[in-house]
Amino acid sequence: MSEYQHYEFQALDRPLSREEQDQLRAVSTRARITATSFTNTYNWGDLSGNPRRMVERYFDAHLHVTNWGTHRLMLRLPKQALNLPTVQPYCLHRNVEAWTTRTHLLLDLTNEDEGGDWIEGADDSLAALIGVRDELATGDLRPLYLAWLSALAAWELEDDAEEEYQTCPEPPVPAGLGELTAPQSALADFLRVDDDLLTAAAQASPDVPKKPARPTKKELAPLIAAMPQKEKDALLLRLALGPEPRLRTEVLHRLRGTTAPVTVAGRRSAAQLLDAAHTRRTERRQRAEHERAAARAQHLAALVGEAESAWQQIEAHIATKKTSAYDQAVALLAELRDAYTHTGRDRDFRQCLTRLREANQRRPGLIHRLDCHGLR
Repeated sequence: MSEYQHYEFQALDRPLSREEQDQLRAVSTRARITATSFTNTYNWGDLSGNPRRMVERYFDAHLHVTNWGTHRLMLRLPKQALNLPTVQPYCLHRNVEAWTTRTHLLLDLTNEDEGGDWIEGADDSLAALIGVRDELATGDLRPLYLAWLSALAAWELEDDAEEEYQTCPEPPVPAGLGELTAPQSALADFLRVDDDLLTAAAQASPDVPKKPARPTKKELAPLIAAMPQKEKDALLLRLALGPEPRLRTEVLHRLRGTTAPVTVAGRRSAAQLLDAAHTRRTERRQRAEHERAAARAQHLAALVGEAESAWQQIEAHIATKKTSAYDQAVALLAELRDAYTHTGRDRDFRQCLTRLREANQRRPGLIHRLDCHGLR
């Protein structure tokens, strides 16, 4: 398989100017550049620009996917939508990073898995993930916690990290980890969040509170009248200069009072979460093995009940004198052997098998197959 890298950048809060598009053309002559996007796929070589600097300067979201296991999502949000102190508890190792510019907060979420499955030609796009940006802007911290879980699982695989994650504290646990939104589910898949680890984490997650009712004129009018004139002038100026897609949300937050994200204090260590996930994974596998064993026992019991028909099928396969039919006969015989053993009738099976071998001793191909499968 040849090298594959897909880069996608999206400008959401404002379109790129013609001058900015020309600047980006210097980064790549082959990229598809529009007023809101920069997209390119490489089968050799690499992007000459620095993705972090490109997001800082031009874009609000960035996705990078490679066929050697890189999954990377970067997001840029206005500082007033999400602040660094809120994000910092979720930053872990090099997989979840955050920093600020003069006007924005930036997130860099990465998962590397060289052994991960790769589907060539898959539709790698920001479309399924971009919704988490709006969720973060409105105070939903579940995407950050999902990124922390992804980083934690990756960190566990490092040989020198065990002592550190024994004491690494869990960040604040957001509400609703047991009922993710569609963009959050897509993010969990993209960052390869372990299902058992997520389920263990969700045990401490409170329910999502009900959304506030849609505001009415009667509610908003007195709140707007009470706003300081200077603040109203600033908002009107921003509206006139627009567009700002989240300006309405920001205004409502100011009028109604900014509601703090619904979280509970993290009370577990990283090691405790990993242990809980391991326990759940072990129990789930044991249940699956038990179910398989029960289904197998039921199948063998049913086969013994149809033993006469099975012996007839075996004789019919042998009578064709075809090698493929011999293989089918031997496979069915092996199943019958297990069925007779399961019901404590080993002696009956050996007697039937002896008669079959004696009747077909001049068929060396069949006898050889019986011997190879221990049907002596």
